[in-house]
This record gives sequence, C-alpha cells and structure tokens, in this order.
Amino acid sequence: MQPRIDADKRVLDYLALAIATCGVGYMPIAPGTFGSLVGVAIFWGLMRVAAGAVLLIAALLVFVFAGIWAGTRTEALSGRKDPGKIVVDEVAGQLIALFPLVFVKWSITTVMLSFILFRFFDIVKPYPANRLQDLKGGVGVMCDDLVAGAYAAIIVSIVLGALAYGT
Repeated sequence: MQPRIDADKRVLDYLALAIATCGVGYMPIAPGTFGSLVGVAIFWGLMRVAAGAVLLIAALLVFVFAGIWAGTRTEALSGRKDPGKIVVDEVAGQLIALFPLVFVKWSITTVMLSFILFRFFDIVKPYPANRLQDLKGGVGVMCDDLVAGAYAAIIVSIVLGALAYGT
C-alpha cells in the first residue's frame, strides 16, 4: 500500500494538468488556438451572467494564479519548458484582450478582432513578451501571454475609440 502523501500528490498532479490544459491542451492541432477559444467562451458566459468588469477581473485573477501554479507543476511533470499542452495562459491572455469589450456594446466582429489580435501577438511575441517567457516556471508560462493580451487590448481599445468617435 502506498503512503497517502503519494496519492495526494497524484491528485494534485491531475488537478494541475486539468487546469493547465483547460480541456483542450491535448488537441493534436493548434491547442493554443483552442485555448483562446475557451477564453472567448468564458467571456461570453460571464457577459451573459453579468456584463461587468469586476466579474471578468475576478475570473482573470483566478486563471492567472491557478495558471502559475498549474504551469509550474505541469512543467515539472513533463520535464519541458512551457509544453504546448499548457493553454491556461492563452485563456488568461484572451480574457485580457477581450476586456475592453466590457465597456461597449460588443459584437461577434469585435470579439473576432480581439481573438485575431491576441493570437497574432501570442505567436509573434513582440518585446517584452519574448523575454518574459524565459522566466522560471508558471510565471514564464503565463507572463508572455498576459503581455500579448495587453497588446491586443490596447489595439482593440484604439479601434473601438476610432469607431465611436470617428477619425
């Protein structure tokens, strides 16, 4: 019979993998894109419940801190730096990219713009995102995507402002 500590450790490993992969991290093609779509689905669900910045910020904080923990543990389990199956970082980054939409009457077009911009910045990783991914553990896993989400949110805000007030 194995000690209880080993059983508890295995449960925490499975929990970390569940959080890190968000149910789509094992997709054979484009798991990061599917992770971003999970972020869009969460945004849509939260906005159906209550269109408010506070709820979205709370969800984002949960994903960030859970993602740091799960990312660190998943890296240790896999023995690899930021394995592709970790997509909780895409979920959090996508939520940041969608954040400006909380303040406007959003549409599928604005959600698609946020999605495309986030995926672009997540793939290209302009400075400092490209440097932040080198940080250790789950912090490095999360930070580059949070910056990519911030870049996308800034562009989305500019576009929304230009549409609202003209150019």
